[in-house]
Amino acid sequence: MHPQSSSGFREIAHTADWELEVWAPDLITLLSQAARGMYQLTGMELSSKPRVSRLITLQKKDPETMLIDFLNELLYLVDSENLAFDHFDLQFKNDQLNGQVDGAKIASIQKEIKAATYHNLIINQTGQGLITKIVFDV
Repeated sequence: MHPQSSSGFREIAHTADWELEVWAPDLITLLSQAARGMYQLTGMELSSKPRVSRLITLQKKDPETMLIDFLNELLYLVDSENLAFDHFDLQFKNDQLNGQVDGAKIASIQKEIKAATYHNLIINQTGQGLITKIVFDV
C-alpha cells in the first residue's frame, strides 16, 4: 500500500498496453480512483461548461467484474457521447451499484483506451484497504 495517501493511482510501465495500480480503503473509492486514473492516462481534458450527469446502475458481482464493468461503461460514454466524469457519487444498494457521475464533454484527449481488461486482475485486501493493477487495451 502507499502510505502517502489512503487512496490513489499511478501508471506502471507495461510492454504493449497500459497498466494502472490503484489503491483505496474500500471498493466504492477504488472504482472512482480507477476511473480518475484511466482518464489521466489518456491525457483527457474536460470542457468547463456545461456540466452533465449520468446515472450508473450495474448488477453487483465479484469486485473484479464490478471494476471492469464500471470502467468499460465509462469508456462507452467516452465513445458514444464524448463525455467523461470527474465526480462520482456511488453506492451499493439491493445487489446493484447505483450512482450519479458528473462531468462534461471532452475538450481534448491525447490517447484512446479501447477497454479495461481482466488480464491478471486481482483486487487484494491489505491492512490499509484494497489494491489492484488494471491493464488497459489501447
